[in-house]
Amino acid sequence: MIKFGTGGWREIIADGFTKENIRLLTAGLCQLMLQEGHGGKEICVGYDRRFLSKESAHWVAEVLAGYGFPVFVIDRSSPTPLIMFTVKQGGHPYGMAVTASHNPAIYNGIKVFTAGGRDADREVTNRIEEQIKTLTPADVRSIGYAEGLRTGQIREGYPFNEYIDSILDRMDTKA
Repeated sequence: MIKFGTGGWREIIADGFTKENIRLLTAGLCQLMLQEGHGGKEICVGYDRRFLSKESAHWVAEVLAGYGFPVFVIDRSSPTPLIMFTVKQGGHPYGMAVTASHNPAIYNGIKVFTAGGRDADREVTNRIEEQIKTLTPADVRSIGYAEGLRTGQIREGYPFNEYIDSILDRMDTKA
């Protein structure tokens, strides 16, 4: 059973943090986004340096694309604030980061962000959990990552320079 805690969903890699659960969580979010009228809107996905993070981000993107969402994947490991910035700057209704934050190395997880690059609050994560309960692994739709790249359903980029520029724009660099 997938349960969000403060700041996201985290589990031990290969115990609760599995490809199947990642796909179920993403499908639950997809169902919620469709109910909210976000069908066809681009979703941002990023990841950190942990074991299986890049692969997990690709599994997330495959499911998002399978539900008809265009996906922007930050194609290098990135700090969470960069992913949040990208969600905000891109006007994405939601975003996802594969990260276990401060947890020990045997964990990985997923953070969900809402419009403006904010952490999903308890109300949103409760609604995602309710959607997940209605799904089985056989219900999850997806397309292959390479196919998504080929068709343009998935695109990759690394907005690090834009992120740094936005920080510098808010600083008095002459000081």
